Amino acid sequence: MRVLVVTAVPAERDAVTRASGDVSEPSVRRIPGAELHRAGPFDVLAGGAGPAAAAAATAFGLASGPYGLVVSAGIGGGFAPVAPVGSLVVASGIVAADLGAETPGGFVPVTGLGFGRDRFTPPPAQVRDVAAATGALTAEILTVSTVTGSAARAAALLAAHPRAGAEAMEGFGVAEAAERAGVPALEIRAVSNAVGPRDRDAWRIGDALAALTDAFGKLVPVLEGWTHHDRNDS
Repeated sequence: MRVLVVTAVPAERDAVTRASGDVSEPSVRRIPGAELHRAGPFDVLAGGAGPAAAAAATAFGLASGPYGLVVSAGIGGGFAPVAPVGSLVVASGIVAADLGAETPGGFVPVTGLGFGRDRFTPPPAQVRDVAAATGALTAEILTVSTVTGSAARAAALLAAHPRAGAEAMEGFGVAEAAERAGVPALEIRAVSNAVGPRDRDAWRIGDALAALTDAFGKLVPVLEGWTHHDRNDS
């Protein structure tokens, strides 16, 4: 099974490709707006920050396929105490947490306005397999266009989404493009900082990138098992 992995920035892309061993010069192929770096079963691209860039990059990546799975991956913020710095989260739900409208009564999600959708549910069996192989927490991952920078905002997000474990900026865009292409999507985040007041001195970006590499290394045999199962079912 070939897997399209979509990250925001090159540092995250390179962390994923390192999981396949010595890829100092990975096979690189150009697609509109990005480069696909092939390493083992993964074709990895850095599609840019935010859901719009992620959706566009995913769509172009999928058009170069075929792929059996798409993964939105990278570092992100974790909601304490559920997902501490250094932990890994695999999404049980990919949620657009700020897609909607502000009203005098508070935030109304886009679904409450009568159109669109605000969440995707990754395949539960694959989520369980990934969590078991990597030791990841299973929780909702929130997609936001504005990263949280205050305790009040973190509390408001948790009140609206009590099953949230992490926030990032790309997952919903990746899932939207994958859904339209008929390809299942997962999201995996290594926690580099706590969601809340921005304290850059407390961020552990290097540790989170190393955790991302470790996680994707552990995914290779999982993917091989899925491919074997698919062949047996065909």
